[in-house]
Amino acid sequence: MSAMHAVASRPSALSPLVPRTQRHAGARRSSVATQASQKPPIMVNSCSGKMGHAAAEAAVRAGLTLVPFSYGGPTESGRAVDVGGVQVTLVHPDEKLDVLHRVREEYPGTVMVDYTLPSVVNGNATFYSENSVPFVMGTTGGDRDKIMREATESGVYAVIAPNMGKQIVALQTMLELMAAQFPGCLSGYTLRVVESHQATKADASGTAIANIHSFQRMGLEFDLSNIELVREAAEQIGRMQVPEDALNGHAFHTYTVTSPDGSVTLEFKHNVVGRRVYAEGTVDAALFLASKIGEGAEKRLYNMVDVLSGGNMRS
Repeated sequence: MSAMHAVASRPSALSPLVPRTQRHAGARRSSVATQASQKPPIMVNSCSGKMGHAAAEAAVRAGLTLVPFSYGGPTESGRAVDVGGVQVTLVHPDEKLDVLHRVREEYPGTVMVDYTLPSVVNGNATFYSENSVPFVMGTTGGDRDKIMREATESGVYAVIAPNMGKQIVALQTMLELMAAQFPGCLSGYTLRVVESHQATKADASGTAIANIHSFQRMGLEFDLSNIELVREAAEQIGRMQVPEDALNGHAFHTYTVTSPDGSVTLEFKHNVVGRRVYAEGTVDAALFLASKIGEGAEKRLYNMVDVLSGGNMRS
């Protein structure tokens, strides 16, 4: 079979998904909402993944228009994913640009959310930047410097952050402020870091590493190789008190700081069950970005600290 015939036989995301009158009505509603910089349409890539699906569900809960397309992998083309009653069709990589043209026509003002894979995150970021598509990047990994550089050079509006959980980012920011205001305040103390994530996460958390850097600026000596990674289910349940039904989706971190004589102990802890906190923060980031676009803000590139500082976040 020729390449042309192979493409032609592939299920296409460009076939009608809903009645045209319903799509046009949705587009008109989205246009009005976007003009007010209140409720932009959201397109989540990829809705087939756990984090992408959670972010799409959060958008629906927030009353936003969920665009019924999602950029997926080559083997997913044409498959539909149900998200809160919205049938979202997965788009083959070869159809990304065609679908973008359709989205811009029917869902003006769309903000894209990316929760794909580290292996494709740079290609997606390049696509968003080259096509001036406002985006929220929640996918970790890839060449982060390249993502930031391309977004800056293109002038696209974007929120790029490795952690979208606003409360966790607030704690992280608090530690950064402590380090800036009180450098060396914990000199001589020792630090112990224990973090538990689902077994599929082999490396240390980026949030943990960022927090450790703040502690180091406060005077603590700590090598990243000493992070205790808890990945075995029995230890997660027994030692870390992770609920059994959260073994496949959690983030439990404990940072313990102890004085030289053991008379003073400070403990910083954040335990997250599930993905909802990150999904809700992602929606806040998209709303924040839409407001900046509506204002015509000169600054184009943001992170979650900017989102927190902007206020007006939902609970």
